[in-house]
Amino acid sequence: MKKLDKLIIKSFLGPFIATFFITLFILLMQTLWKYIDDLVGKGLDFWTIGKFIWYMSATLLMLAMPIAILLSSIMTFGNLGESFELVAIKSSGISLLRFMRPLLFVALILCGVTFIFANYLIPVAYLKSTTLYNDIVYKKPALDLKEGVFYTHIPGYAIKVGKKEADGKTIHNVLIYDQSNTMQDNCIVAESGIMQTSADKKFLEFNLQNGYRYQERGNFGDTATEYVRLGFKTFKKLFDLSALQKQNTSEDLYKNNFKMKSIRQLDIGIDSLRKLDDTLHKRMAREMSGYTHYLALNDSVWKKNSVTIAHADSINKLIPDTARFSAYESAINMATFMRNTIQNNITDINARESDIKFHKLEWHRKFSLSLACLVLFFIGAPLGSIIRKGGLGMPLVVAIVFFLIFHLLNMFGEKFVKEEITAPFTGMWLSIFVLVPVGIFLTYKAMHDSQLFNKEFYNRFFKRFSSIFGTFRKQKKSVQPVN
Repeated sequence: MKKLDKLIIKSFLGPFIATFFITLFILLMQTLWKYIDDLVGKGLDFWTIGKFIWYMSATLLMLAMPIAILLSSIMTFGNLGESFELVAIKSSGISLLRFMRPLLFVALILCGVTFIFANYLIPVAYLKSTTLYNDIVYKKPALDLKEGVFYTHIPGYAIKVGKKEADGKTIHNVLIYDQSNTMQDNCIVAESGIMQTSADKKFLEFNLQNGYRYQERGNFGDTATEYVRLGFKTFKKLFDLSALQKQNTSEDLYKNNFKMKSIRQLDIGIDSLRKLDDTLHKRMAREMSGYTHYLALNDSVWKKNSVTIAHADSINKLIPDTARFSAYESAINMATFMRNTIQNNITDINARESDIKFHKLEWHRKFSLSLACLVLFFIGAPLGSIIRKGGLGMPLVVAIVFFLIFHLLNMFGEKFVKEEITAPFTGMWLSIFVLVPVGIFLTYKAMHDSQLFNKEFYNRFFKRFSSIFGTFRKQKKSVQPVN
């Protein structure tokens, strides 16, 4: 490795590491903001929140890597151009492609790393984040009794506290409705009490004082019930808090989702779904064959009866009056069965074909987003050498513009695939097809020292255009005929 190669790699690694973690942090904050309503108020510990953030950050790596490569390559070549190092290198006879060669190998390595993450680590992260997220979503809010508000998240009970002391344990004017039996109206009223949870956090304990228990006694459907009021000085009531705990769902419930599979697993899944799709078509043909006997008639039989059918005033004349009703009823039943059979089988077939489509979409996504790192490098490096501006000013603006184009093309391509407008290959590679010519064009311009983003170049162009247009107007006025 030559000193020139070390110079360009050292200039690239610093901006790349910084922009990668900044981009990952921004994407992670956007994701957390999306799920903030499901996370707040659940009483989650820091370990659970940390795991969720860790898994979500792993799933965002495939999107953060192309952005970081685009932005860091623009910054690297922009810094070198701004300090005139790029001019000195070119003047010594070294071409831009030779100068880009070490970073090209780095970009290829990053493409491989992105693919390894996309194929092996991100499916696992998707599986664990989805399982954890669903456990969090179905977890009820943490125990938080507010003054004057009914708390209904403990199954079978509605609890209202009139006042809470500053210690968080002493409560006053307690009202508890027991809703476990819909046929009865039972409640507990107390002047005060002490609220605390058990040592294992599984039960909520109310030690109530000076109150009454109201109970309705009777059997189901019995209108003659008796209403009982029992007074007490002290009463202990326990509530089961297991419904408020986070459930640990098995990961096997989600592992068959296409996002949780590697390339090999997707290939196996596509092959199995195709075989199942063929089986569904054969099953529908087999079920329909029992009700389409006329298709098995020989041509001679059809020709023999065709004359009679053609000269008959109506098909009704071919059926005796005694058998006409039963024939109609049999025909209606047969048509109804055939319609239901077709609808049920078509639903199953469409579901299998949709699964095949999503498996192919995810298969192409792993390759296209990995290759996008190389494509965006060939956009960022020439742009940096043309712009010749370092830092986070102009490079950031240009990088955002090209990333938005890249991201929107990915979104449109995926939407086209889901709506069956295009094939999975075309949709998921749409951004690559569009951006490769842009990269080639920018590389060509950078190799020939293009003034594509030079403000003075456009000022001179418009001045020249204005002078030409002014000369043309003067000539046009001079040749006008005199009346």
